[in-house]
Amino acid sequence: MKKESILDQLKEYRGIGYYPFHMPGHKRSNIEEGLALPNPFLIDITEIEGFDNLHQPEGILKESMKRAAQIYGSDETHYLVNGSSCGILSGICGCTSPGGKLLISRNCHKSVYHGILLNQLQTEYIYPQIIKDLGIQGGILPEDVEKKLKNHPEIQAVVMVSPTYEGMVSDIEKISQIVHRYHIPLIVDEAHGAHFSFGEEGEFPISALQKGADVVIQSLHKTLPSLTQTAILHMKEKYLGKEGMERIRRYLSIFQSSSPSYVFMISMENCIRYMEQKGRKRLSQFHQKLMDLYEIQKKLQHIIIPGNEWIGQAGVYDKDSSKILMMPESSRKNGVWLKDYLKVFHHLELEMCTERYSLALTSLLDSQESLDKLKRGIYMADQEIQGEERIPLNISQDFEAWNTTSAYTIAEAVDMPSQLERLEQCAGRLSAEFVAVYPPGIPCLVPGEQISHKMVEALTRYWKIGLTIMGATVQENGMFLKVLTEKDERVTVYSPTGV
Repeated sequence: MKKESILDQLKEYRGIGYYPFHMPGHKRSNIEEGLALPNPFLIDITEIEGFDNLHQPEGILKESMKRAAQIYGSDETHYLVNGSSCGILSGICGCTSPGGKLLISRNCHKSVYHGILLNQLQTEYIYPQIIKDLGIQGGILPEDVEKKLKNHPEIQAVVMVSPTYEGMVSDIEKISQIVHRYHIPLIVDEAHGAHFSFGEEGEFPISALQKGADVVIQSLHKTLPSLTQTAILHMKEKYLGKEGMERIRRYLSIFQSSSPSYVFMISMENCIRYMEQKGRKRLSQFHQKLMDLYEIQKKLQHIIIPGNEWIGQAGVYDKDSSKILMMPESSRKNGVWLKDYLKVFHHLELEMCTERYSLALTSLLDSQESLDKLKRGIYMADQEIQGEERIPLNISQDFEAWNTTSAYTIAEAVDMPSQLERLEQCAGRLSAEFVAVYPPGIPCLVPGEQISHKMVEALTRYWKIGLTIMGATVQENGMFLKVLTEKDERVTVYSPTGV
């Protein structure tokens, strides 16, 4: 039956009782002292006297963000009411000049590419290593960053994501040292690592902020108890300089809403204060629960749950254990099947799935009972696969499809004439749109890039197994991509190193 409103649907969903192994990190629970909010209508105000202004903080908001900076160890911390995306856009635009050149890791979130578009930037890419046995991305090698900066001295800043959606962390300390030798800033999208700063040594990876990055953006709502759309941006002055920090502030005032939500800002302040006080101990207890959960791997025969054994390989410097990857080894039951199975039979709602795996996002507010339920669900899923042909699913060849060249910059391509073309006819054509499997929203094609045969094959397979492909148009007679009307024969696909 069709629901009358979003609220009606949310209430019904809440009543079904699916447990959220997905963001936001508060897990729809406000029972912890210090986190609970009153009726939002009672505290929803505008910039009235005595309550400061986020775009020119001089009072209570300034002091609140100053306390956050002291807790995190940054020179300056800003509340983001438009999510990590506005922080990424501000960092990129503040660290580059229009038309300049940016070095980015190719597995960055789509907001990075939007920053490239808005500032009309040229790009150089570095590609993450591939963990071939798992068919997933690893980390960025410091030597690859060094090579790009040496060959392209015009690069004005470096942007990379760490941890990845799957929890793989790159060697930010070495990378930042290399970047700083070229006197440019390092921007790290640490959206999935907001909890790193509160972990004890050896529990969770160390934040990029402590590893030398100059601009670090974290989504509080992804892994900590804060409302959806809340995030923070940290800055260090040494390599940004006062002028660079002022430019980022200016862009924050552009990309942030002119009517920032005080409910969001209260949630951020409460979250950070809680983590500094009770949260640190709670996070340590949570880490021990996770270690117990990983013990189930010893009982599994057909599902792999990668752990710390991959540290030191494929550019992986560290790994976030709160990201639970579950990888079936079966000829028929893949990551999509596993996500559906856990939802239907165990009422567990996961964060996402791909052909290769299902991903459960956990947080310190997950109870022992909920983690035990996940453990039981994984074990029962493993039993369901018993008796099937065991075929390790290595799809690392898909990543070769991402390694292509561009005929035009993103800013050039988005305004060029384009047309819809059937997916199977797109090989060799130039993309006119951002195309991304969502989640996680990492573009596999950006405007101006050539579409390879391997990309067509991969997108066709993703579509057939039911994954959401943003930027594609689905009609009754098939899937279509928007391509440039002009064909360009200069572009050829090349094979990357390390794949």
